[in-house]
Amino acid sequence: MPKALIIIPTYNEIENIRLMIKQVMGYSLGYHLLIIDDNSPDGTGNAVKELQNEFKERLHLIERSGKLGLGTAYIAGFKWSMENEYDFTIEMDCDFSHNPDDVERLIKTAEKGPYDLVIGSRYCKGGEVVNWPLGRKLMSFYASVYVRMVLWIGVKDTTAGFKCYRNTALSKLNLDRIPFKGYAFQIYMKYQLIKKGFSYIEIPITFKDRELGNSKMSSGIFKEAFIGVLKMRFMKL
Repeated sequence: MPKALIIIPTYNEIENIRLMIKQVMGYSLGYHLLIIDDNSPDGTGNAVKELQNEFKERLHLIERSGKLGLGTAYIAGFKWSMENEYDFTIEMDCDFSHNPDDVERLIKTAEKGPYDLVIGSRYCKGGEVVNWPLGRKLMSFYASVYVRMVLWIGVKDTTAGFKCYRNTALSKLNLDRIPFKGYAFQIYMKYQLIKKGFSYIEIPITFKDRELGNSKMSSGIFKEAFIGVLKMRFMKL
């Protein structure tokens, strides 16, 4: 199995963090896990530190000074992954909306393709969303339609946050110049890789709404994504 690092940004995920770490560490394939915690006041970071005693070689933690945004957390994680010479880097949420069981499929697809980016997709054939109200499903689906129309890319799930990158592709991106922090960051990463000629594929996943903890979605994040897509269309990559 290639050397793979899973990155999970956290802010106030105390209800999920122990369960997620235990599940990921329980796989026989030996994934490494990097938690990037934005100084969660609920003690998420402390819970990770406690479990580091149990999983010394495979569980890692970056603690940041405050809530600095999803995009900057992933950028810090990408750099850490490349510095530590992993082959693949996986983005995943802490709230179990992404099923950790699917990580193996993402990595094996990237390896066998070979592909530089594998997207766990809600909207390609076989993908689905469960436990979301109809209004949120429609908003998410048509947001991807909007992105495809503006950016002229074929990705069906443009805002997907469950992805596997090949680190040789990540190393070719200028991570320090990415201007977005929220969902626009997820769109921009796909757009950059596609425009630079890297290979990608979408594979179906079942996305399940969180059962524990509170969503981090806000109107500001949605607005950044809506306006950010227009900026991407005309900015120099």
